[in-house]
Amino acid sequence: MKIAIISDSHDNLANLGKFLTWASENKIELIIHCGDVSAPSVIKEELAPNFPGPFHFVHGNVADRELNEKIAKDLPNVHLHNDVGDLDLDGVKIAFCHYPWEADKLAETGKYDVIFYGHDHTPWEKTIGKTRLINPGTLAGMFNKPTFAVFDTKTKKASLILVENI
Repeated sequence: MKIAIISDSHDNLANLGKFLTWASENKIELIIHCGDVSAPSVIKEELAPNFPGPFHFVHGNVADRELNEKIAKDLPNVHLHNDVGDLDLDGVKIAFCHYPWEADKLAETGKYDVIFYGHDHTPWEKTIGKTRLINPGTLAGMFNKPTFAVFDTKTKKASLILVENI
């Protein structure tokens, strides 16, 4: 399964639109957002209607938690995981969160194959024990060029995509 991982989109509708078009054209089956969607209306008006597959997300430090919860309940393809998400896809144990230090703590448990996180807007990959930690960077392009990641659960390969190249 090809999944896309985004983070820190901060209401950048132009980059979000480019990403969603790319995701559709490249047969992305599931999206994980590692926090800081920002305005909950972006989920309701942009993400949910323009991506037919499952969309999983966590809160970030720029979040309206109450409204995120309300919107997620009304959209069948949207799944809010509060601060930490946990999925098993094709036998790959995945966790996702917003903060790098939270990702490190999750990795130290040894329960996961891969953990996705955001917050610092910097694309990065490292390993703790047997767990890969991947930060897809910032879709908004704040402080760094806009990026997102793609992970193939069958091959376990990750790719970083620069929005300016799509």
